Amino acid sequence: MQLTDLPKYWLDKPYYSLNAYLKQTFGEKIYRLSLDGGFSCPNRDGTLGTRGCSFCSAGGSGDFAADRRKSVTEQLSDAKERITAKTNAKHFIAYFQAYTNTYADISYLRTVFSEALCPDEIVALSIATRVDCLGDDVLQLLCELRDAFHKPIWVELGVQSARDESLRHVRSGFTYADCEDAVMRLHRYDIPSIVHLIFGLPGESREQMLDSVKKVCALPIAGLKLQLLHILSGTDLAAEYEAEPFPVFEMEDYCQFLVTCIEHVPPHIVLHRITGDGPKKLLLAPAWSGDKKRVLNRIHAVFRERNTWQGRLCEK
Repeated sequence: MQLTDLPKYWLDKPYYSLNAYLKQTFGEKIYRLSLDGGFSCPNRDGTLGTRGCSFCSAGGSGDFAADRRKSVTEQLSDAKERITAKTNAKHFIAYFQAYTNTYADISYLRTVFSEALCPDEIVALSIATRVDCLGDDVLQLLCELRDAFHKPIWVELGVQSARDESLRHVRSGFTYADCEDAVMRLHRYDIPSIVHLIFGLPGESREQMLDSVKKVCALPIAGLKLQLLHILSGTDLAAEYEAEPFPVFEMEDYCQFLVTCIEHVPPHIVLHRITGDGPKKLLLAPAWSGDKKRVLNRIHAVFRERNTWQGRLCEK
């Protein structure tokens, strides 16, 4: 495909961004509404552990999600009000973000997911979960809801790394083989999967992080979230870092490395995130990551400096 054949909204980034995918799919800009369904996690309720993964905050990686004391309908209403006050948004994705969002009785999952899918302005459902919390009953439910509401449903998997030693270090409670199995099972049910990877886990080399990208991209995944490690106050990882500091990315190093990783991502895989900005009130390191706009500008500048911007676009 030639550059001139590409939809206009692909031309602002040298990768298949979530924004481009949503515009291509729905014909307009779509906004995500983060929800808290009141879920727990087997790594917190005593099934596997009680303290969660060592990097995970008390909010269960849902620090920007809504108030779990409110119903899903109320959370959606509050979130839409905040977004429409600043934009002309008309349609949204319901995103169950906090903790493990398939870790509950099927009847409860059906209730909260149906409640999120009901409003006409909700065009898709995104569910963040663990790779070991996807029984056949859950997958069958997701297919049932997808067909009943005629809306896409995708599952976000917190894989973090393809290196088992790293997964043990952060107390994930699963192996990379479990991650591969989850992706393949979702694929068999025709449910798109989005894999999360974290760059900067203690003890991981650049080569090992890049290897994680290559391995997950060889699987039948639909999307990828690339996340810089944030050391957040109150986590066990923060206690580890304060007791014996381990190296964290400097901004320029991260931007250069991230571009290298993206250059290995096949162009059909949607990049849902290429960095992140942890809650500033909790962020201990790296401090520079709190300025997300500056980081994104530098990442795109690196693409231009390497002269890979046009080439990546033409690959599509």
